[in-house]
Order: sequence, then C-alpha cells, then structure tokens
Amino acid sequence: MRPIPHPGRPGKLLRLLAEKYPTKEAVMSRLIYLQGQLVLPKGVEHFMSDLHGEYAAFYHILNNCSGVIREKVDYVFGARMSKEEKAEFCTLIYYPKEKIEQMTAARRATPAWYRENIARCLALARLMSWKYPASRLPGLIPARLRPVLVELLATRPEADAAQLAYQQRLLASIVQADAGAEFLEDFASLVKRLAVAEFHFVGDFFDRGGRPDAILDRVMALPEVDIEWGNHDVLWMGAALGSPACIATVVRNSLRYDNVDVLERGYGISLRPLVTFAQHLYPDEAPIRAAERAATILLFKVEGALIERNPDLGMANRRLLHCIDFRNVCAVLPSGRYELRKAYFPTIDEDAVDPYVLTLEEREILDGLVTSFTESPSLRRHVDFLYRKGSLYLVRNGNLLFHGCVPLTEDGAFCEITYDGKKYAGRAWLDFCDQMARAAYLYHEQEALDFMYFLWCGRLSPLSGREVRTFERTFLADKTTWEEPADPYYRLLDDEETCERVLKEFGLSPKKGHIINGHVPVKVKKGESPVKAGGRAIIIDGGFCKAYHEKTGISGFTLISNSRGLRLLAHQKIADVRTALADNGDIESVSETVELATIHTTVGDTDKGRAMQEEITDLYNLLLAYQNGVLKPQA
Repeated sequence: MRPIPHPGRPGKLLRLLAEKYPTKEAVMSRLIYLQGQLVLPKGVEHFMSDLHGEYAAFYHILNNCSGVIREKVDYVFGARMSKEEKAEFCTLIYYPKEKIEQMTAARRATPAWYRENIARCLALARLMSWKYPASRLPGLIPARLRPVLVELLATRPEADAAQLAYQQRLLASIVQADAGAEFLEDFASLVKRLAVAEFHFVGDFFDRGGRPDAILDRVMALPEVDIEWGNHDVLWMGAALGSPACIATVVRNSLRYDNVDVLERGYGISLRPLVTFAQHLYPDEAPIRAAERAATILLFKVEGALIERNPDLGMANRRLLHCIDFRNVCAVLPSGRYELRKAYFPTIDEDAVDPYVLTLEEREILDGLVTSFTESPSLRRHVDFLYRKGSLYLVRNGNLLFHGCVPLTEDGAFCEITYDGKKYAGRAWLDFCDQMARAAYLYHEQEALDFMYFLWCGRLSPLSGREVRTFERTFLADKTTWEEPADPYYRLLDDEETCERVLKEFGLSPKKGHIINGHVPVKVKKGESPVKAGGRAIIIDGGFCKAYHEKTGISGFTLISNSRGLRLLAHQKIADVRTALADNGDIESVSETVELATIHTTVGDTDKGRAMQEEITDLYNLLLAYQNGVLKPQA
C-alpha cells in the first residue's frame, strides 16, 4: 500500500497513535502483523435463530460446532480410523469430562489410550489452527495448561528425528504426570474454539423450552458473539426493566408452556402468591391452569391501559376487554358478535364503567412480580448481556441480520410509520426502535417501557410484524377470528426485487448481500425452502423448539459462512448428552450449499479487514511522521 502523505502538523489521531506505538520499530511491527493477517482465510461464522430455551439441543450443537468437528475428523484421519473410532473420538471432543469418566469406569482409560487421543487432538488442533495468526493461538487455549499446549503445537515431528523424539517425550510425560484428563479437556476446548470464529444469534432465546437461562450462560462464555434481538427477547428484557405488561405476558407464557421452572429456579421469581390467589378464584381448575387464567386477565387489563395511553403504537384494535357482553356470554367486535368459550370473570366488575381497573389483590400481586423481576440478579445479568452484545439489526460482512421484518406496504414499498409526530420508514424505523429499547434500559421511563411491549407484539414492530390475536385465541370459540394478519414482508420475501430494495436500504450490495432472519419456522417437510429470492434471503428458523418439530419436519438450522461460501445445515435429529455417551450418537444433518465463492474469502474481504486497512493507513501516516521528523519517536 502506498503511504499517504501527512501534513506538517500532526493531528490528534497521530498523537494518540504515537502514545501507543512510540517507536518506528513498534509501528513497523504492527504494520507487518496487520498486513499479514489480511491474506488469511476469513474466520468461520455460525448463524442460529429461535433457540426458544431448548438447552439440550443447543448444548450438543455448540459442542459439535454444527457438525464441523466431525467433518474435520473425517478429513484429518480419513481411513486411518474406523467409523466407530471416529465417532468415539468425536464424542470425546464434545464431552471430554463425561467421556473420560465413562472410559475410566470401563477400565479403558489406559496410558496408551491417553497418549493416542492426546496425539489425535494435537493433529486436529494443528490443522484447524492454520486460519489463525500464531499470536492469537495462546489466547484461545485454556490458561491452566497453556505453556505445554503451545509447546506441543509448535513441535514438528515430521521435520526430523529430534522433533519426533521431543513430541513423544512430551506426550509420555503428560501421562506419567497423571495429567492426561486435564490435557484432553483443554485440547477439546481449543478444538471447539478453533472451529468457529464468530457466533451470530438472530433472536429468541426465551419461551417454550425450559432453559433459556442455561443457554445464555453458555452464550456468555463464547469469545466472539453478537445478538439480534427477537420479540421473545425484548419481552423478557422489558419484564426485567419493570414493564407490567411485559411481566404479565412472561408469566402467562411460562404458565401456558408449562415451564415455570425458568422463573422460579432459573431467576428466583416466585409465582406462589399468584397461584394461591388464582386457586381461590378458580377452585375447579388445576393450580397452573388457574394461575394462567388469572395472569391472562391481569395481562389484558394492563395491556388495555398501555394501549390507551400510547395511541401512536397503533394497537387500539387490540384493546378488547370492554367488548365482552357478560350477560349474553359473547364478545361484540367490529367484525361481529362471537360466543365466548368461558363465561366466568371473577376479577371484572360486570357493571363497572372501566373493566381495565385492577382489583386490590391484582395490584398487590403485580407489584410483587415487578419487584421480583427487577431485583433478580441472574435475570439482570442476562439482560445486561443482551443489551451489551445485542441490537435490533446488524450489518456484517455483506449480510443483514434481523429477527423479524422490515415493515412494508402491499406493493413492497417501505411502510411509513408516524410516531410522536415524526415519520419513519425502512432503516430509520428500525434505528428508532433500537433507540427506544435502549432508552428503556437507560432511563426506565414509562413511554420506553411501554414501547418494549409494542416491540413484542405490535403489528408495526420489526420484531413481530403480525397482529397477535391473544384475546380471540383465549376467549372466542370461532377459530376464524384466530388468524393473525402478517406484514407483507413475509409474503414478499420470495421476491428478488423486494429483497434487493431492503439490502440497498441498509447499505449492502443488492446483488451480493444476504438477508438472514428467523421468527417464522420454515415448513421443510411441506417442501418450503429456507432460501428465498434466489439466495438474497435466508430464513434460519428451522424449529429448534420441540413443539415445532412436527410442523417443520426438522430440528433446526445452522447457517455456516466460511472462506468458501455459505452452507445451510438442516438438523434432522439431535443427540443429547446421554445418547452421545451411550452410543456415540451425533447430529444427523443435511447440508445445502447456498452460495459458493469463486475465490476464497480472506480477512481482508471482511468488515474486520476493512477496519485493519484503515488502521494500516493511519500507521503509515505515523511512520511517515516519524521519518519526516514531524513527530519524534522515543529512544
């Protein structure tokens, strides 16, 4: 690269750079390092969406890196290992501690077994490390045995007899020191870190499955991760910040999906006062179902108040509690009169002018829940992480990532939305929604907290994009009222011109960029393709949640982006820890190439590479300033 001349007087940036690189040698060293990195292959990126609390499936996919480790084992060892040996070795990588315990119990963990498997781990890690600069490797290795692992990776037994003897002595010494188990565990950790450079989670950790808290604990330990919020995520975020409507919905959903453990054990939020209250109201119901009914009425009351004070949210047609005709056991909606499925409403005064007023008992329960949610340390830790690593959307390496939709009109134009007298459309609307979500976190003001509920279920919310018919599905017998109109975006996603318009709106190439989003499960078993508009859009919600498996026909997607292009894995069957240990079971996946690169993509082709190029330019200017005497380097 040709150095860019710098004016006579050094600017603030050069002076700051000079503090970091005070000598010409320091500048040249950094320049050489950055220039070299630009030609390395780009790191592997994994994209996942809609995990919905399915911890067992996520844990196995995380450990086998969506099948990448099995592919690398096949490549490295080929015919040198049998199919059974490779399966057992893969299980050792996925679950080293548990596998070692199993082998020890079976008296198979002999010194020879340890030496052989540490050598295999070494060969695998060496191959997988070639995409990384040598200076980064120590940081990827667990600290406790880092010096020896670095030394092992540096050995070259193929070079000469001395290096071979050196490596063999190191391996023998590990076993003699009774450190084989620790080295296998740390090697397994290194292999998994080398397999995936970046994780992108495109929304919805929460609800349906029972362990979103455990998933987030795992995600927080990953080295490189970003999150694009889903509507279920912002619902829990709003609840943690104290939004009564979000809290009532989270409680109702948890009761409805029968996963209250995540509240009580995961986050220390007790539902006992609600359950006790509900059992008095609905003595003929099971405690959980009674609590669900009580929480539902509580939700509709606080939701109605929220909608009334926020007309700009465009949710007035969802304020329906006052439409109930108690005496005639029906609901009178604009579309007609409908029979109620249930006619008992003990917490609503039938003669009251305002059915949205909370009873004294409801207010006490809600206040207690608000305190429990806002004061839960573990929930707060997870929500802090979601804000720190998350956003409404992300533009990265030619891809546009978001969970739901960009609101469109029926003809594919960006929908113009008015809020507080200002008009927004396209990217500007998503930016505004992101700002409101962050305002809720920073200031806890009522308007922003109410906006979090809108992001969860609003028709114009980019995280929802459909009219949620909770009232109709709960109370009305006529299922034709249950249909939930969706934003035209979901229909127009198959149209290449629409996708190109969206990509261009976010500053991406309309012919080379990709939209990657989730939210709507892809019905693979009915022939629906996750790849839309000639590859311009990819839907990666494949139904991790068990409740969706029958609907989708698969167990989830992982989209993989590497130096050779894009590949989509449809997971047919996911082994859990018990299955993996019992018979070395693994993920059964079908791979589909979405896009094949004509040339290998390098770090220099990525956003990170472009940032390096900018730093290189600044460093050349600093070097020029040192050489021309504009700045004086330290001795």
